[in-house]
Amino acid sequence: MNERTKYILFWTPRVLAILFAGFISIFAFDVFDGGYNFWETILALLIHLIPTAVVLLVLALSWRWEWIGGIMYPVLGILYLIAFEGQHWSAYLLIAGPLFLIGALFWLNWLYRMELHPKVGM
Repeated sequence: MNERTKYILFWTPRVLAILFAGFISIFAFDVFDGGYNFWETILALLIHLIPTAVVLLVLALSWRWEWIGGIMYPVLGILYLIAFEGQHWSAYLLIAGPLFLIGALFWLNWLYRMELHPKVGM
């Protein structure tokens, strides 16, 4: 595996997870149309940002231990599919799809960890 491929394989799932966290954070902005007072708006915003926090927490753990991302991102995708059953297929594609992709990329990171992190295990 050449250096460019290693670089891309290492950074792609991490960058995609950050972009996905930003994408799902956009959905939290609907609380500002709710007609809540200041503290209700803050509370609603924090509640709506829980999925973002979970994605970022898994990313923080996966940054060092790729197998966690390889397992947890697909699990989050499955939980989304179960929790929001009956949605339009495009919702599944936009939310669960990236989670499965990020999980697969972290799994590849874990499989090729000795090539990506040659100092690990020495």
